[in-house]
Amino acid sequence: MLAAPAAAEDTIVTLTVDAAGGLSITVPARANLGHGVEGSTVSGQLGPVTVLDQRGSLTPNWTATVVSTDFTTGGGSSGETIPNINVRYWSGPATATAGGGVFTPGQPTAAEQVVINVPRTAFSHTGGSGNNFATWNPTLLVNIPDGTVEGVYTGTVTHSVF
Repeated sequence: MLAAPAAAEDTIVTLTVDAAGGLSITVPARANLGHGVEGSTVSGQLGPVTVLDQRGSLTPNWTATVVSTDFTTGGGSSGETIPNINVRYWSGPATATAGGGVFTPGQPTAAEQVVINVPRTAFSHTGGSGNNFATWNPTLLVNIPDGTVEGVYTGTVTHSVF
């Protein structure tokens, strides 16, 4: 039988758990939508977009947005520019996810596509805890206005995560 101690004191012990990383987004470096003529629409998938949340958060909420520049060729004159008001986007469903919480596509179907001349929600995550990720393969549609001259047009589609 053990004797009771004459006196006792407690020590409060703490430790810190660091997050493995932060909140990041990866996108394809390039995408080619193919060919079209004035008055038509060219469309294609951009390739996989992935948000990786390694913040180890109790509330790992995030929103990914997307916006497009104008598409230009040559000197970028009016006939050499496809204004970004002609660029539409739909995220489609997730192709892969991991972690708890709810993953929500900004535009689950083609019927919900949006013009991306201003930042629009591409995908979001709410709830759960800890690390998570989502991948989707969005579709871009570009309406080629009448009067657009022949050339290879280049624009930038920017995905951001907050």
